[in-house]
Amino acid sequence: MEIDKSEAMFCGPFHGRLRRTPTNLSTVATKYYTHFVTARAKAQTAAAAANANEWSGVVELRHPLEHVGGTRELRALLAQSFDLDSDDIKILHWARLH
Repeated sequence: MEIDKSEAMFCGPFHGRLRRTPTNLSTVATKYYTHFVTARAKAQTAAAAANANEWSGVVELRHPLEHVGGTRELRALLAQSFDLDSDDIKILHWARLH
């Protein structure tokens, strides 16, 4: 049985397409665990805990951080999220999650 390629049906990302047709795959986010503190006077929080300026969690980025200067980029991102200056963020620990 012979298949006519002009009538091939698309049933998935790699089936039914002609080889010259590119697939558009989105990039996978890079995740980092980060532990940091914010300047106590400027941090906006509803919690009244003693360590209300200490934070930890997972940050998702569209591209990996550079080994040199990566903390500067991460501090800028966190500061933007908390509406603070980069100088108000002190990163205690960060690590890429696999």
